Parts: sequence; structure tokens; C-alpha cells
Amino acid sequence: MKNRFLLVMLTVLFTVLVACSNEGAESKKDGDSSDYPNKPIEVVVPVGAGGDTDLNTRITAKYLEKELGDSIVITNIEGSGGSTGIKEVLSKKPDGYTALAYHNAMLVNNIYGLADYTAEDFKYAGIGILDQSNTFLVSEKSEYKDLDSLIAYAKENPGKVKVATEVGAMTHLQILEFQQKTGVEFNIVDAGGASEKITALLGGRVDIVPTSLGLVKDYVESGEMIPLGVIAEDRLEGAPDVPTFKEQGVDMAIDKVFYWAFHPDTPDDVIEVFSEALEKVAENEDFIEEIQKNMLTSQFYSSEETKEKLNEITEHDKEVYDNQ
Repeated sequence: MKNRFLLVMLTVLFTVLVACSNEGAESKKDGDSSDYPNKPIEVVVPVGAGGDTDLNTRITAKYLEKELGDSIVITNIEGSGGSTGIKEVLSKKPDGYTALAYHNAMLVNNIYGLADYTAEDFKYAGIGILDQSNTFLVSEKSEYKDLDSLIAYAKENPGKVKVATEVGAMTHLQILEFQQKTGVEFNIVDAGGASEKITALLGGRVDIVPTSLGLVKDYVESGEMIPLGVIAEDRLEGAPDVPTFKEQGVDMAIDKVFYWAFHPDTPDDVIEVFSEALEKVAENEDFIEEIQKNMLTSQFYSSEETKEKLNEITEHDKEVYDNQ
């Protein structure tokens, strides 16, 4: 009798354990975030490989992998000024395993009427990198050596100075703001992406290329390109001889922010885990040293701070666009 009772109890216990195990497995299958991450995270970069967005994402991802304890897979999805990649992230399951790594250009798409999403349509792990090295570049053969000479010529010759940009890019807004601040009128040329614009400048097809100084530092060091100034509050530590636009009488300062975003339905605890990892990366001395080589600043913004920053940028950019 005792043996039969013991056998029944053991059978019941075994059944309960199996049920609990299956329930736990199902829970993880359904997206339980208690042990996030427990598989590779796909990070969508909505532009092609080789530019600053791709490079900065890959550098940050290298350090994030160590903090998160799992691998990060970078996927470049080009198209429609970043919209194709952004929509891909919004179409995926909101479990934290698909992230977006991008910058201000997402906001420009909405301002230009190219997309209906805004900064409010995402959850953010944060910002890890600031690029304050935005500049106007000329070739070594250019007659413009500073903003004064550029402005003087442009005022006397409206529409003569060719400035390269890309449709829907934040550089277009920089050009518009410069025109509004100085009263000049440029010939704005859609020259394509970063590499195409650089080729156009070196080939003499355009006179000015707005870009980030860190992206072209080799050309600057060789003397093939000359920066007319940085669009920042202060001179860059990596380029102390390059004056700011403000020093030259043009009241402009731009922060290009590189952020990590997720589907708006992503669990808050997942965002918190990723955000904490990003903050640790931003404080990592090796990371700081590595990005400083590209004239970038390590600066962490929390989830809420990131949304506030992006909304501030949107408000500024919309004003520039509306005043054109």
C-alpha cells in the first residue's frame, strides 16, 4: 500500500515538473524578457555600408556585445532616405531583438513629407555618440578660404556657387539655414550620397560639400580639402585650428546624434537592459578613444533624454524648412 502511494506521488510530482518546464519554455518562446538577451540582436542601419552611420554603429556594437553578453548582427537596408529600413524595424515583433541605429535624418523624412513617423513613434535605448564636426568643405583649388570670402562672392553672384546635398538629407537643411542666416542664394545640387558628393567636389563639379569633418579627415590632412569652419558651439579638440561658424559671424550649431531605437511596443525592461549597456559603452575609455579618432564625442542620453533631444531637433529643423 505504501509503495503504491509513493509511486502515485512520484508520478504526480513528475507530471507537475514536466508541465512547469513546458510552461517556462513556452513563456520564453512567446517573448519573455526576463533573461534578455538570449539570442542575437539584429540592428538595422537604414543606409548603405561605409558611411558614418554604418561605421559608428559597428564600433558601438562591438562594445555592446561585451556588455549584453550576446552577438549583434548589423543589417544595412537602404532606400527612401532611410524609410525602408525604419519601416522594417516597425514591422518586426516588438521583443527587443530588432533595433534601429540611425541619426537626425529620420526626423527630416517627416519634415519633408516623405514619412508619417516621428520621434514619438519609437522607444529609445539612448544616444551614445554626438557628431559636432559638421562642416562646409571646399577643394584645395577653391578661391574660398573662409566663410567671409564665400559669403561675399555668393552675395555678388546669386545661384553661382554649387553646393552638394542629397534629397531628404540633413545637409540640405544646413544649406537652407546658412542661406537664411547670411542672405546668400546657392545653386543646390542633388549629388547623391557621401562618396558621390566627395567625388563631385574633387572633380570640380561642385564648389561646397557639407559633411562631417571626421569622415574626410584624410583628405583634410593631405590638403585636398579645406574646411571653412565647424557648425558647432566650440572648436573641436581634434581640429583646434578650424574656427566655428559662430566665430565667423554665422549663428549656427548642429548636433548630429546617433541613437538606438526600438518598436514602440517593446517591453520597458528590455529597453532598460539595452540602455544600461549603452551607458556603460559610452563610459568605456577604449570606446571613447576609438571614436575620438573620427572627431566624435561620447555622450550618453537616457531614453527620455533622447526623445527630448530629437523633438528639439525636429522643432528647429521644421522652422528652417518652413522659412525657406
